[in-house]
Amino acid sequence: MAFTLAQAVHSDLTIKKSRFIGAVQPAGDRAAALQLVAQLRADHPAATHVCWALLAGGHSAANDDGEPGGTAGRPMLEVLRRQELDGVLATVVRYYGGVKLGAGGLVRAYTDAVAQALLGASKVPLERMVELVFDVPYALEGGVRRELQSSGAQLLGVAHGDTVQFAISAKEGAADALRVRLGEIAHGLIRWGHLPVS
Repeated sequence: MAFTLAQAVHSDLTIKKSRFIGAVQPAGDRAAALQLVAQLRADHPAATHVCWALLAGGHSAANDDGEPGGTAGRPMLEVLRRQELDGVLATVVRYYGGVKLGAGGLVRAYTDAVAQALLGASKVPLERMVELVFDVPYALEGGVRRELQSSGAQLLGVAHGDTVQFAISAKEGAADALRVRLGEIAHGLIRWGHLPVS
């Protein structure tokens, strides 16, 4: 099972006069992650490096930001994977202190900055959502709405035409049971559709 974080967590390490400021925080996708990284660069204009690693929606990315290849972003990414995290961004801002750490030292420093931040993390199970679209006759609209409300499904939209078309979002683990319940409420008159491809 994958987890995400309830809120951002931080660390601040000094290793051989270099300062490593670590953070791990929720980030739903690459665009959100890049905005957070850009904000860090603006907040730390004198920093030597702003390295990052992202795991979001099964996709991953890592950036060494000028550190020797494979010594920052990838080790940070491995910490996130070992912790079974998803939908998170790890960042480490480095202020160079004048003492070279070598490749092994850099890997340890970046790994430690992320691992130390995660010591105080509150992990929450990641619940993936699925979107469903269906039509029902007007007479069944009220019963369908009540079932959606009691199930905790999120109503994304309703369109009224020859029938009532619903677009909803439900937790992946509960979607099949919800489909069955809606089918029972609609007495077989529900028509499942597909979300338009954008």
